[in-house]
Amino acid sequence: MDFNFVIQIIQPLTQLVAARSNFQELAAGAIVLGIILSSCFLVGAIVKTKLGKFFRGHFENVLSKFIPGYGMIKSTVTQIFDRKKYPFSSVALVQAFENDTLMTGFVIDKHPDDMYTVFVPCGPNPTTGYIFHLKQQYVHPVTVPVENALRSVISCGVDSKPLLDAFHQIPEGKQA
Repeated sequence: MDFNFVIQIIQPLTQLVAARSNFQELAAGAIVLGIILSSCFLVGAIVKTKLGKFFRGHFENVLSKFIPGYGMIKSTVTQIFDRKKYPFSSVALVQAFENDTLMTGFVIDKHPDDMYTVFVPCGPNPTTGYIFHLKQQYVHPVTVPVENALRSVISCGVDSKPLLDAFHQIPEGKQA
């Protein structure tokens, strides 16, 4: 982010502090920035308390009444990015139709008969998609973090280069 952009945003507050005190504009800007950062820290600390959680829950209830779909979007984002509850064991590029087309998928299960169950999400909503049961030769696990692959899906394929680079690092005989 450009530092000048931040300065422009806090400029009205900086001028107010400079006008009401003997501080120069640079010092007033530092004070305003310190107040903003301290406020953010304080709000974060308060939200962690029982009272803060109560008010946050009340605020979210009010938001859900005025913003259609807020609750669904919040639960979807929480489910996807909650680090403790990834339903996927790994990322793979899969050949769902046994041709050269590669799809981003998430390995759900590996079966004893060399079959995989893979979830291939639809972009930009990774909560919808298709479940495929594929032979091992059509599933190419790649060493990419699950959240990076999810970001690629949510952004409709933007920044898929790490997935393809990881695929090209798989030894030639293992790519199917």
